[in-house]
Amino acid sequence: MSSKRLALGIDLSTQSISAVVLDIDAREKIASLSLDYSKDQRLNGFGIRNTDYILPPRTEGEADQPPEMFLAALDAIFTDCSRVVPLGDIVIINTSGQQHGHVYLGYNASSIFQLLQKRTSEPGTLVDLLKDSFSYQRAPIWMTSNTIQQADFIRNAAGGKRSLIKLSGSDAQLRFTGIVIRRTAERFPEIYVKTKIIQLISNFVPAVLTGNANVPADFGNACGMSLMNYRRKKWSDTLLEAASKGLPGGKKAFRDKLPVIGEPDRIVGTIAAYFVYKYGFSSTCLIAAGSGDNPQSKVLISGDLLSLGSSFVNMVATDGKTLDMSGAACAMYDGIGRPFLFGCRTNGALVWDQVRALYGMAKEEYGPVEASLRQMPPGQNVVFWQPRKESFPLSGKFDLERTGDVSPGLGNDYAGIIESSLAAVYHHSLSFSHTGQEKLYVTGGAISSPQIMRRVAAIWNRPVIVMDKGGAALGAAVAGVSAYLKSKNEPFDVEDFSSAVLSRNTPIQPGPEDVAAFHNPGGYLDRFVVAESVLLKKHPVK
Repeated sequence: MSSKRLALGIDLSTQSISAVVLDIDAREKIASLSLDYSKDQRLNGFGIRNTDYILPPRTEGEADQPPEMFLAALDAIFTDCSRVVPLGDIVIINTSGQQHGHVYLGYNASSIFQLLQKRTSEPGTLVDLLKDSFSYQRAPIWMTSNTIQQADFIRNAAGGKRSLIKLSGSDAQLRFTGIVIRRTAERFPEIYVKTKIIQLISNFVPAVLTGNANVPADFGNACGMSLMNYRRKKWSDTLLEAASKGLPGGKKAFRDKLPVIGEPDRIVGTIAAYFVYKYGFSSTCLIAAGSGDNPQSKVLISGDLLSLGSSFVNMVATDGKTLDMSGAACAMYDGIGRPFLFGCRTNGALVWDQVRALYGMAKEEYGPVEASLRQMPPGQNVVFWQPRKESFPLSGKFDLERTGDVSPGLGNDYAGIIESSLAAVYHHSLSFSHTGQEKLYVTGGAISSPQIMRRVAAIWNRPVIVMDKGGAALGAAVAGVSAYLKSKNEPFDVEDFSSAVLSRNTPIQPGPEDVAAFHNPGGYLDRFVVAESVLLKKHPVK
């Protein structure tokens, strides 16, 4: 019998499901897999659009994915993992899910999920076994922006912006789960009434893995709901009252649909029989509560982390007491419970993809644009494009706009959109970011571009540490190691372990000429601020 102890981290992101396997005792990564929802034949039949990976919106600002796709993705990733890793050696599974995303389960969900605990479930698929447990065939995700009225309602009902931030750690963001639940309930009251359990995507996965629809929500991801008391880490009566006012059943019905809150690295059960007999997991494999993709990514770094993914997230470590009263940043906890502040810009790398598409390039065709960036001096063109409503800063959507005398062309447009979107994150993070020469860690798909990293270093004017690709799946796996060793009363140093499994490259120092181009009086950042203020007045949120 093998003596290896392996930890599996799973991330259900906007565009893919990823898995990372770590050897706990050897402190090394032994496997990494990722399946694209659009490209994988097992996953691309659920109706999502290839451009943005969401179901066709029925109203502007709606952003949903099919929950059955998540189930198919789990079966697919376990099938592929079983070919490269002895799944019987996995002692713990921990999960990550796109933050704020959630699923609606009906009154029959508990009994249906329990079918997974029986060996007789093994011949089926997760979709076949669990499809009747959903009360709503859509899972709203973080790109949701049609909730202005609901956000305003909850903010006002909680006593205004400052009161809401003091209580929840954040202003009412359009994408936050409690706000989206209220929108869903107002629009589809019959679905709301039929819903027994609402699970965050990150906690929905452990519910499936354990065959228990009622697993706890974690307080890290629960921060992104506008429903939790940030400091007490409990559902807030004030916020529940605000979110549920006028809905069927009032506060009690709303509260009853939410799971209890627990630690993100809490053990919530052992793996269900379905996975033991179908894929060869050990029946003693533990399942952790899981958390959101941002909390799990932050596990890997104790300092500041900039994530350049589908959305851009700037995460800054805090003492757990500091809040951003401007409302630009949101207070969270990471996947092992450490506090941080983050700002999230919806219009991230997906917009860069759209610019390349304008010039006939495929989604992963980067050669021509990297060449154009090498030829384009940093800090030249201010170009804007917001295909989606934005919450950082709050603003409406608008088409590509070139400022000043910028002429159309791949070089001008691509460099311009990269620099303006990075400048937006930098500028609107000033109220809570660190300054000086403290290292800035960067992760996400853009780290493979030396020219983009050059611009990040110059805009932040800090040494940049490019992290090898690991992301939320790796963070979930590391947090899973923490949960497992804690359950065994074994010591664990998260920084030491993270450094072993995730290499950090030599710092990229900001170039003096590049810094001057962005930061000198009248330079790029000054021009950006002026141009953005004009655009935001032209395109308010509607």
